[in-house]
Amino acid sequence: MRKHRIISRTVWILSLVSMFTDIASEMLYPVIPVYLRSIGFSVFLIGVLEGIAETTAGLSKGFFGNWSDRTGKRMPFVRMGYFLSALSKPMMVLLKFPLWIFFARTTDRLGKGLRTAPRDALLSAESTPETKAGVFSFHRGWDTLGAVFGPVIALIYLTV
Repeated sequence: MRKHRIISRTVWILSLVSMFTDIASEMLYPVIPVYLRSIGFSVFLIGVLEGIAETTAGLSKGFFGNWSDRTGKRMPFVRMGYFLSALSKPMMVLLKFPLWIFFARTTDRLGKGLRTAPRDALLSAESTPETKAGVFSFHRGWDTLGAVFGPVIALIYLTV
């Protein structure tokens, strides 16, 4: 009987990319409200911004997941989703006008919606029924590690 590796190269790559994306996101999220207040956003406007951004992520997950299923293609969605999220981070710092900030934040969440279902389909395709839980928990673990490292790195950077 041939023994299969539970964690393939694809799973490693997707997990590490998720971790680094989470590090970048979690370095910014705690300071975004402070930054937005400093450039003139009210608490109400920050709430509206986050509501629109999260609605964009939620609605786009189903749309792009369905599209990915219909085309049978996963990687273009995953690549574009991570690209949009990476692109949006510097946009938040460089742009000062509220409409552009809305655009940058919504772009980040659109990237999340674009990549999530196709990425999960790739992870599923890389597993067997016996290894599926291990593959998904491995990916989630690396993603969560990014959520831990991000704020720690930000705190170190802000205190130095």
